[in-house]
Amino acid sequence: MTLVDSHCHLDFPELHEELEDVLARAKAAGVGTLVTISTKLSGFARVRGLAEDHPEVWCSVGVHPHEAAVEEGADDAELLSGLARHPRVIGIGETGLDYYYEHSPREAQARAFRAHAAAARSAALPLIVHTRDADADTKRILEEEGRGGALKGLLHCFTAGPALAEFALACGFFISISGIITFKGASALRDTVKSVPLERLLVETDAPYLAPVPMRGKRNEPAFVAHTAAALAELKGVSSEELARVTTENFFRLFSKATASAPAAAAPRQ
Repeated sequence: MTLVDSHCHLDFPELHEELEDVLARAKAAGVGTLVTISTKLSGFARVRGLAEDHPEVWCSVGVHPHEAAVEEGADDAELLSGLARHPRVIGIGETGLDYYYEHSPREAQARAFRAHAAAARSAALPLIVHTRDADADTKRILEEEGRGGALKGLLHCFTAGPALAEFALACGFFISISGIITFKGASALRDTVKSVPLERLLVETDAPYLAPVPMRGKRNEPAFVAHTAAALAELKGVSSEELARVTTENFFRLFSKATASAPAAAAPRQ
């Protein structure tokens, strides 16, 4: 049984300080592929280096909505698509809208979101979308940006309701499930996920955050995606083996660039 952690942050100090042990535990848990996600262009070289140095690790390029107002290049589609040419970069993001914390003004978040969408179209890579308390504007921007050319991507760490799930599926997007699905108070999320076709689901940790039950309260890490996958399998009424098989196939179907190079051949540094 091989799983993919489709969204983690291996460059964050909580994981990076013991990276080799973290990766070893992931392998022991059956996690064969990981995507370490860019949140700042100023830290992208470190993210990219992790993917260059570890054949099981791929990466994205992008700016988290929290950083949209302060990161130079957050709204520069040409810069983002240029950085995405690197062979270990398989997605654009994470980007999107976060109206829960609003660490950046909504206008700056929207500009960056649109630039990332344009970069994803240009690079023909999936768009990795973060959305929190911003369902209506997320839907509107994705709808408008989709008119400029086909967009593919996913809603990561999905916590929204059925309306946004239905919209994303209609757009051809995938939905990625984190450890939140195991939380006691997440019954509404579980009800929504029940209606999402298995063929459109991915699993992730968002490590070092959001450790699933039974690891709740601990620092999250990629190995723990196995607990999220087990809970999702139970919810969908399939075996853990079937859940792992389908979500892994889904991942490589969406992130097709990850199959273009042999996983064992890490790219040289640029």
